[in-house]
Amino acid sequence: MTDTLGFLLSDTSRLMRRRFDERARSSGATGAQWRMLKILERHEGLNQGQLAELLEVEPITCCRMIDRVEEAGFVERRRDPADRRAWRIHLTEKARPVLADLKDVAGGMIEDALQGMSSAQRDELVALLNIVRSNISQTPESKEAANG
Repeated sequence: MTDTLGFLLSDTSRLMRRRFDERARSSGATGAQWRMLKILERHEGLNQGQLAELLEVEPITCCRMIDRVEEAGFVERRRDPADRRAWRIHLTEKARPVLADLKDVAGGMIEDALQGMSSAQRDELVALLNIVRSNISQTPESKEAANG
């Protein structure tokens, strides 16, 4: 079951990202850009390193992503008052309606994905996935994994 569960979760996640990207194209933001905007909505004013860590990408990749969404007018870089070498990333007002549109896109996609499930089944699925996530996030890395 371990291999099947891992594959199922991975495949489901991949398909959801693909479907979201297909639906989100009309907004002018990619799935990765939407994820960045969503993270910034939750954690306004992150620096590039913090944002890269949350996006699970290299800082240079994050910098390019920031450049693209800044050119689109969705974010702005502001000097960090505590470190003149650093920049903080903030959403612009132009990003707010895009985030709202993408939230609707995501909601529709989730609704399609959960079609045929009762409300109780949906709640149970979310509760069970939260337990799995919690178990995984609380499990200490093995010494072998931690040491490479």
